Amino acid sequence: MQDLSLWAQFAQAFSYSFVIRALIAGVFISLSSSLLGVTLVLKRFSFIGDGLSHVAFGAMALASVLFTALKISDELENAWEMAIMLVITTLCAVLLLRAGQKARMGGDAAVATVSVGALAFGYLFLNKFSTSGNLSGDVCSTLFGSTSILTLKTFDVVLCVCMSLVVTLLFVFMYHKIFAVTFDESFARATGVRASLYNLLISVIVAVIIVLAMNLVGSLLISALVIFPALSSMRVFKSFRAVTICSAVFSVVCSFTGIMVSVPQGTPVGSTIVAIDVAGFALFCFIGFLRRVRAK
Repeated sequence: MQDLSLWAQFAQAFSYSFVIRALIAGVFISLSSSLLGVTLVLKRFSFIGDGLSHVAFGAMALASVLFTALKISDELENAWEMAIMLVITTLCAVLLLRAGQKARMGGDAAVATVSVGALAFGYLFLNKFSTSGNLSGDVCSTLFGSTSILTLKTFDVVLCVCMSLVVTLLFVFMYHKIFAVTFDESFARATGVRASLYNLLISVIVAVIIVLAMNLVGSLLISALVIFPALSSMRVFKSFRAVTICSAVFSVVCSFTGIMVSVPQGTPVGSTIVAIDVAGFALFCFIGFLRRVRAK
């Protein structure tokens, strides 16, 4: 596709079924990933997303080893890995949230301990038990999301879409409770809101998002997919609802653009999406600066 014009390359990309599958999964994953980003930023839980991304890598490595040992059908490989990753990542999300609320072990120390340990054991499992002939390529793809989204089968796409819809619907139906817990947890408790329950729900949703986002940008870049849309929207908008809506649109547009740019140009999908997120963040910062200047 290198000899074609830019628009011709985009048009040709749409003719490939794997690109269509990647776009569908990417749009839904980026939508669900952006919703909790605002809450994580405001509650200063951004570090949890980064720590859980490393946990997801370790869980993926363990799932891959078990998949080979149990000789499970290749058609169920991605579903098997996502199931194992979801269980382990959810458990770690709950533990990290509780650690962050305890004085005995600070949240940052807990994240550092768990994330570094997960990375080390994950690579150790892959290095010791993997039967792949290209271990370095597999690790690189998992960490940075170079081609994972482009290799999804139809079943994998359906699974990603269903999980993304569950996350989105949970956020919509629990919007007011999440809003209350996000801005003033003490007041929410005083009014009868079970803040601990909704914090637990947030942890579970974040774990699901991390598992989904690994298919799109890889484990090391997941936090960018969650945080950048929220930070960018906050540069321009002030209300929680406006920031959330803008964050969702921003994330979807960046993911769609990233996939469409990476396919014809042959660049890693995850890195391309995050690079566009960074460019979008810079643009929103500039727009916010101009608005503040005009308001003076």
